[in-house]
Amino acid sequence: MHSLGFRVNALLTLGVTVLALMCVMASLSDNLSVPSPSANVQVLNFNWFQKQSEGNEEVSLTFKISADLQSMFTWNTKQVFVFLAAEYETPKNSLNQVSLWDGIIPSKEHAKFSIHTTNKYRFVDQGSNLRGKEFNLTMHWHVMPKTGKMFADKIVMTGYRMPKEYR
Repeated sequence: MHSLGFRVNALLTLGVTVLALMCVMASLSDNLSVPSPSANVQVLNFNWFQKQSEGNEEVSLTFKISADLQSMFTWNTKQVFVFLAAEYETPKNSLNQVSLWDGIIPSKEHAKFSIHTTNKYRFVDQGSNLRGKEFNLTMHWHVMPKTGKMFADKIVMTGYRMPKEYR
């Protein structure tokens, strides 16, 4: 007959194997979900558009952000970091990004939102490149999991244009 030590060893080996298999299956199940977020930003007003004494241009916007990021949340999602950036080209740089607003979404219940706000951070261009310039508003997000690697994605919204004159 088998000794007590042999039986305990067999039971522990079986338990660890089953636990490892469950961990692998749980990790793979998180990769099977395909998020389908949606976002829309409406620029409601250019509060001011001015040239600073140093020659830089500054813009203040009022906008409405509507987003549904609930599909980002799975059993493994701790929180989602979201930010809205203005993106445009200048003769010096092929891509300029200015963060306008950000937020942390702690749970699925808070992931569907609509807010009316002004830019949280200053929108300043180093130079005189903004008058009449087309720009994109891009909603970026970083999904922070409880375990595993973090992933990021974005939605680009095109068709916005700066005023041609300072206000």
